[in-house]
Amino acid sequence: MPLVGREVEQARIQRLLANARDERSGVLGLRGAAGIGKSVLLDHAVSIAEEGGMRVVRGAGVESDSELAYGGLHHLLFPHLDRLDALPAPQARALRCAFGLSEGDEANRFLISAGALSLLADLAEKAPLLCVIDDLQWLDQGSVEALLFAARRFVADPVAVLFALRETSMPFHIAGVEVVDLPGLAAPDAARLLDEHVPELIEPVRTRVLAESGGNPLAIIELGASRAAADESDPAEQVGPLPVTRRVQEAFRHQIVGLPEPTQRALLVAAADLAAPLATILHVIESLGGATGDLAPAERDRLVWIGSRITFRHPLVRAAAYQDATLHRRIEVHRAYAEAMRADADADRRAWHLAAATITPDEAVAAELEDAAERAWHRGGAMAVSAAYDRAGRLSADRELKARRIARASQAAFDAGKADRAARLAAEALSLTTDPGIRAAAIYTRGAVEYERTSPRADAELTLEAAALVRDSDPERAALTLYEAAHAARHGAAHDLLRRAADLMRGFTPPEHWAPVVAALLGWAELFAGRPELAVGPMRALHTATRGAGNDLTHQITAGFGGLMIADDDRVVAGIEDMLAEVRANGALGWVPYTLNVLAVARLLRGEFADARACVAEGASVSDELGNTTESLAHRSVEVWLHAVAGDEARCRALSEEVLPRALARHRVNAEIAAWGLGMLDLSARRFGEACDRLEQVARGPASRDLLVRAVPDLVEAAVRGGMPDRAHGPLAAFRHWAEHVDRPVATGLERRCRALLADDGDAEALYAGALRLHEGHGGPYEHARTQLVYGEWLRRRRRRTEARAHLAAAVSAFERLGAPLWAERARGELAAFGERGDEPQRSGPLTLLTPQELQVVRLAATGHTNKEIAAQLFLSPRTVGHHLYKAYPKLGVTGRAELTDLV
Repeated sequence: MPLVGREVEQARIQRLLANARDERSGVLGLRGAAGIGKSVLLDHAVSIAEEGGMRVVRGAGVESDSELAYGGLHHLLFPHLDRLDALPAPQARALRCAFGLSEGDEANRFLISAGALSLLADLAEKAPLLCVIDDLQWLDQGSVEALLFAARRFVADPVAVLFALRETSMPFHIAGVEVVDLPGLAAPDAARLLDEHVPELIEPVRTRVLAESGGNPLAIIELGASRAAADESDPAEQVGPLPVTRRVQEAFRHQIVGLPEPTQRALLVAAADLAAPLATILHVIESLGGATGDLAPAERDRLVWIGSRITFRHPLVRAAAYQDATLHRRIEVHRAYAEAMRADADADRRAWHLAAATITPDEAVAAELEDAAERAWHRGGAMAVSAAYDRAGRLSADRELKARRIARASQAAFDAGKADRAARLAAEALSLTTDPGIRAAAIYTRGAVEYERTSPRADAELTLEAAALVRDSDPERAALTLYEAAHAARHGAAHDLLRRAADLMRGFTPPEHWAPVVAALLGWAELFAGRPELAVGPMRALHTATRGAGNDLTHQITAGFGGLMIADDDRVVAGIEDMLAEVRANGALGWVPYTLNVLAVARLLRGEFADARACVAEGASVSDELGNTTESLAHRSVEVWLHAVAGDEARCRALSEEVLPRALARHRVNAEIAAWGLGMLDLSARRFGEACDRLEQVARGPASRDLLVRAVPDLVEAAVRGGMPDRAHGPLAAFRHWAEHVDRPVATGLERRCRALLADDGDAEALYAGALRLHEGHGGPYEHARTQLVYGEWLRRRRRRTEARAHLAAAVSAFERLGAPLWAERARGELAAFGERGDEPQRSGPLTLLTPQELQVVRLAATGHTNKEIAAQLFLSPRTVGHHLYKAYPKLGVTGRAELTDLV
């Protein structure tokens, strides 16, 4: 089809390609109705790219392959699989497994996506690359995820990615990608296109074609051609108010029904499996009584092109050939395909053809589909797993088998990010069975959906129901379900549900490897009940049990969250950093937001604010990409606290207004961290009354016995400085009880600082000095500076000028290095009140000047990792890693990575 009237779109594509040649990656989607010209624009882009010396990789979605895991990605990358050895080994293994080139454990879909990113980046090393995908809406979901994952992560690579997708009744969203909607051609362009193709049309037929086509280029050409050949007096040719796509399909249908019957049957065979090799299609045609030459009339009329495969002139031709056939004809064709395919080499395609040929329950066909689902599971194609199990369920003769298969389809749908489908299938499975195991599995999936849709509390209520069903019959499933219930209840500060979980755990004998986790979760319940003396032992024991690589991630994350609650900040950072390295190496991207959330809070508590910001930035970004709304809110709640300590009041308050109302319902603990941050913002700005009001709500709130106990020292300071010390006594008593039993230097130091603020002169100095000694080596530079500040303030009020100046000046310097300007200004104000001018504000520490991603890259580079190794860990391309280092060096005042070690 000629390119007429698409000047704006052509210019946009040319900019995309020019940017790629200039090492500025970009991705663009073209969306529109069938026939609107998407494929023509892709052809135009390919032509320009090839003329400019770019490398081109091209693929397309195939409707009949949309349920085959990673079929689209395999087709796109197949010519370049010889380059797999250049990829990081885990990514190469994942791609080989996904493409059925090797056997192995379940393929990790995030490693597959990272492998696609690395392979495309490798292809762009010697020449700029254009990656073109047509009919994205028909690509299998695994392939779509992998390609979008890669496209969004190219930054400084010479890569342009161009998608085309058709408007359908089910909206197809591609988050994070600019999408251009293609309108119909303007009237002059539509008329020019029609006159070029069908110059013989007379009025009023010409006017009618232009009106009916709606500016759709394919409709203009096809309706014009059909009207030119039609008898206008024939009522059958009077097209009613059909949509444009239907009109065009009807035009193709008229062409097909005019062909000989054997040709129509041959077209049906080709339409039933668009990806089948030519030899297979011809074999099926012959098995149905046809001959090789049956396709000749369709080829002559340009409805198909025949090469190594058969290509339809347009998807609407294929739709007309398939949909206009009778049901018994379609069944006959699919059965013939199934018989033609070997059970070993074409097992998945054979199973789906058998399913298409089966309209009543058939356990043999259902079993083949279940086998296909298991193979898809090993290749990492979650949506393909769901589709196969779902269809197997429909064909199951036994009600319990149907329920089990549909429950598995539900879980796979959730894993694929299809929450609505998962919920619908789970409800159906529950309606079919009374089997406790199947019901527990379906309820567990419903809980996972509700965690995102509603709240962690809703998840905990459902998972507790599931755990009760299998506690005595399936200890492994029960342990996992109780773990989920406890974590969800804790996130939502639903301590009544955590008590219910504890009741179930107390009468439960878990598998041996789950025993330390169950004991630690019972410790959570004791901690939240105000009995830290019963909690600390099992919680600390879990941390010891999970040291080293290879531990279950559920165990490690439980140890991490628990460690934050009992002031084991240093051990948490060390353990969770190891866990993060493990999940990155294994491509377990779904775990990254949870791991980074623990690490961000631990870094925050240790005063490592630049690193905490890096954790939050990546955690929020990955959460958004995965559609994990609850975890995204958790990260952004921590971001509120970080804006507060940075003194950015405008951004702190704006983000809190956006985040807090939703976070309170979804992730209460982190919402309270945001509220704590707002109180601390007021405290650092000396608005003591406002700070006391907000911090008191936090310190007495539902998460006050969780890690939010750490907000009590800020409340004490606000209450004392605001002249309201009585408001601090109750929370401080609980804090002292906690600090005594967690028995950690940072907690003891904070407790002494609080007592010093409330003490008479006779006791205060010893308490301040004790707190300062503890914070010199524990708790990080922020708490040390805070202790120096309050001690300096105390000394100033007693006119001990030299000692006060030393502590206040040290606090100013520390706050400035940390990037905490309001705290630095408060300390500087104390010096000024004492008659000291104070030094001029200094620049923050160099690491605070880096973007979060630059800081991540710099830290890994400083430990000796190569760009390729860093790229594999952060799911980036090596060139993008180099781009971040290039931008970071001037900010840090270095010229190369050899200088990073001492600096970082």
